[in-house]
Amino acid sequence: MSDKPSKYLARPTTTNRQVDDSLISRLSFPVYLWAVAGLGLISPLSGAPLADHATAYRRQLTEKVMPYWLNTVDARHGGYLLADDAKGRGVAREKHLVAQSRMVWGFAHAHLKHLGGAERDYLPAARSGCAFLLERMRDPVHGGYYWRTDLSGSPAAERKIMYGQSFVIYGLVEYYRASGDQEALRQALELFRLIQAKAHDARHGGWIEHFTRDWQPVLQHDAECVVEVGGLKSANTHLHLMEAFTELYETTREEAVKKALIEALDLNRKYFYPPDAGKSCFHRQLDWGPVTAPRSAGLSYGHNVEFAWLMIRAQKVLGQKPAWAHFDAHINHALKYGYDWIRGGLYYKGTNDQPASNTDKVWWAEAELIAALSDSLARRFHPTHAAALEKQIHFLDQYQTVAADGIWLDTVTADGTIKSGGKAHGWKANYHDVRALVKFIETFETSVQR
Repeated sequence: MSDKPSKYLARPTTTNRQVDDSLISRLSFPVYLWAVAGLGLISPLSGAPLADHATAYRRQLTEKVMPYWLNTVDARHGGYLLADDAKGRGVAREKHLVAQSRMVWGFAHAHLKHLGGAERDYLPAARSGCAFLLERMRDPVHGGYYWRTDLSGSPAAERKIMYGQSFVIYGLVEYYRASGDQEALRQALELFRLIQAKAHDARHGGWIEHFTRDWQPVLQHDAECVVEVGGLKSANTHLHLMEAFTELYETTREEAVKKALIEALDLNRKYFYPPDAGKSCFHRQLDWGPVTAPRSAGLSYGHNVEFAWLMIRAQKVLGQKPAWAHFDAHINHALKYGYDWIRGGLYYKGTNDQPASNTDKVWWAEAELIAALSDSLARRFHPTHAAALEKQIHFLDQYQTVAADGIWLDTVTADGTIKSGGKAHGWKANYHDVRALVKFIETFETSVQR
């Protein structure tokens, strides 16, 4: 694949003067922002640019992005065929639980947010995916959902992995909201109860993450664990369980779901994403002790900012006072150590209060920063957050968005060179970016920044 993004992407010309990256290491953070603003690298902020971006994004979602995803519906078997990259349409050979569930959520969300306009109805596309989940990916013997199937729905990987189960709940709840289908909500609750019975750690709290098909815990890592590390508890999985429980509780108001949501929220805040954001971590031992293995070292800026806004969402659903200081700590840490103030874009990984150790820019992390900054600015104007958001949009538009269909490419390097041209695959669906852009649109389309 070519390493020149201009072949695939819209790259508007820029007259900004270039600044040596070492500038950021020579100036304090506030002084650095002032300096680059003075050089014209951060545009002066007013209400109009963000409102204009919001209008453009609504048009892009309606006319390009969602129609692109509509073409992934598998008319033969149900569910979705996800195997595209910047070179063109690929041939899908399997269906992964995470992506299939996220696609159900994405089409249901598009229906709820009227992204089809007068021309398209996305509810049938959501229904196709929901039926595939319930009829083909759900285990009729032991309950729960297979990690992976072939195109027709025959199991290809039978493990029950909590990360994937969480997105089934998330997708089914959104489908219920869009369709009113009580069976979808009943199945979401049934899965929640199964998770509580089989995966909840009654001794230490939290959830065991990997199981065989018949729900025997896998406590030693092996190749079939696929996501995160067998025998450990992960920030990633516990974040998405919190996310799923939030939506399930808001919809059902069941006391058992509320209790699980409070537990997930408290554990995430204490162990994985503490108020001192530099002490965030990927994994914990089953008893919440630290993990020192090299593969668990560091933190994810994308997960930190995603946690921040999902925490506020959970607290509001629970009727708790939002912990905005905790939110700001994670956003500001990511912007200080993990943000590219020269070009825009959130870096992938870092360690403690040090400069980023992995400066790739991955689509989902970029999306979560947009979502978090939108929530921040919906609360009150914050000049640094506003500057980062505007710069973020410019980077994505220039380097990571395919002009023809508005789809974001999987990964680019710090300077915008394509590293992975994936558009749709087993991990990439219409979830992170569509969700973030809807939040952005709803925040700025009719608002005026002062």
